Amino acid sequence: MKFALLSAIALPALVSANHNAARHDNVARQAPPPTSSAPLPGSSVGSAPPPAATGSAVGSAPVTGSVPPAVSSVSFSLASINPTAVSLSDIVAGTLTTQATLPLTTTYAAGANPSYLPNAPPLPNLATVIPTNYPKLDVLPPTDSPEVLQWIAEVNASGITIPDIPVTVLGGCPANPAAAADTTRCWWSCGGCVRDSDITTCPDKLTWGLTYDDGPAPYTPDLLQYLNANDLTTTFFVVGSRAISYPALLQEEYMAQHQIAVHTWSHPYMTTVSTEGLIAELGWSKKIIKDVTGVTPIYFRPPYGDIDDRVRAIAKAMDLIPVMWTRISPLATFDTGDYNVAGGTITVTQVLQNWEEIIGNATQIDTGFIVLEHDLFAQTVDIATGYILPAALANKPSFNIKPVISCLNKPLSDAYLETNDNSSNPLPSGTNAAPGTFTSGAPGSSEATGSASNNGSSTKNNGAIAVGINNSSIILAVGTAIFGFVAGISIIL
Repeated sequence: MKFALLSAIALPALVSANHNAARHDNVARQAPPPTSSAPLPGSSVGSAPPPAATGSAVGSAPVTGSVPPAVSSVSFSLASINPTAVSLSDIVAGTLTTQATLPLTTTYAAGANPSYLPNAPPLPNLATVIPTNYPKLDVLPPTDSPEVLQWIAEVNASGITIPDIPVTVLGGCPANPAAAADTTRCWWSCGGCVRDSDITTCPDKLTWGLTYDDGPAPYTPDLLQYLNANDLTTTFFVVGSRAISYPALLQEEYMAQHQIAVHTWSHPYMTTVSTEGLIAELGWSKKIIKDVTGVTPIYFRPPYGDIDDRVRAIAKAMDLIPVMWTRISPLATFDTGDYNVAGGTITVTQVLQNWEEIIGNATQIDTGFIVLEHDLFAQTVDIATGYILPAALANKPSFNIKPVISCLNKPLSDAYLETNDNSSNPLPSGTNAAPGTFTSGAPGSSEATGSASNNGSSTKNNGAIAVGINNSSIILAVGTAIFGFVAGISIIL
């Protein structure tokens, strides 16, 4: 699929996504404050705008903010078919761009009924959502709180055995050669191994499971407005630290019939975190989403796609189903790379080239597909609403664009514990299970995974041409980063 051809516009070259060695590591993962002096859309009362990012990547070059240079010219130009799109020249790479934000279209009273969702509880009162009752933003929650101890006990009683797989260290596959070579742990980051429980595609051809990660954030209302105007709904993978920061915005997403799913509390590389730490990450994310919306998600996405069989087992014990994005080779996935525009490691035209490659592959595979995009920054939202979504809506053959739960041919009610039909859609943990055990996943512990072989795992290709943006083994190989924020905030994707 091509974007509109306008010979009068000359744009820089579109550098192949496969040449991006360092990605997601060169910018702190926090939405910048908008230019408006008004409170941020949907923010907590008294909450301050997020501080600016500082610091540089661990094990990589310092952040320079410079835009990767074009290496050649191209014979076509990309322009939006959306007349209100931000021009490509105004989507600036290498900056935490700020611009005016849209207000919430609707605010909801406590007790409002989500009538589209049968048997859903009414909306909670946001006055009861007090930030001091939750962990610090964007850092791993403590594991000795009463809440986490209760969740640990529930995991122990779930009947799910947590494999004794040691945690990895930051630095990806090169820093963890034994783990990368251990196929029994089914580590997605190093080789693309998936289990049958992992959702990586939609079953029906030309169906796009639309997803956005890392919000809610100041520019999410722009995305919501576009989606509503075009009768589209999506899956939002919500970071707990953003949910507590923008609870009214999360309520608007939920009441607009978008699927809400878990994306952890502080966005860590999950295989680097202890079992107790992962229970805390997932538990607090589930809790804040329920406290704001009244429902508890059954689906989650691991940050960076960093998942192995220990992470899968913990998620299963906590009734969470992993949702990845489509992978067509060990190193190529349906990742637009949109996040890296803010970091300055990719240009908007490169993102659109990635998108063209993704769509070229999407029309060739026998299934539908899931793409990685974000709603955290102004650039990511501008690219989505100005270019990717308008082009997708105009594509021939047409795409069937819907949330992940809908692309799986399930009702939206099956996305939440409180509304799920357990008889037709059993929960991941099962029922009437005997108590199980879990291990800490501490470094140096046994490498037994609880399975004698790699049965049920695979590296999916779907018969597509192996082009698209490089993913986890390259992401982590170049230098896994932790950035500090002014207020001690850590990275989120």
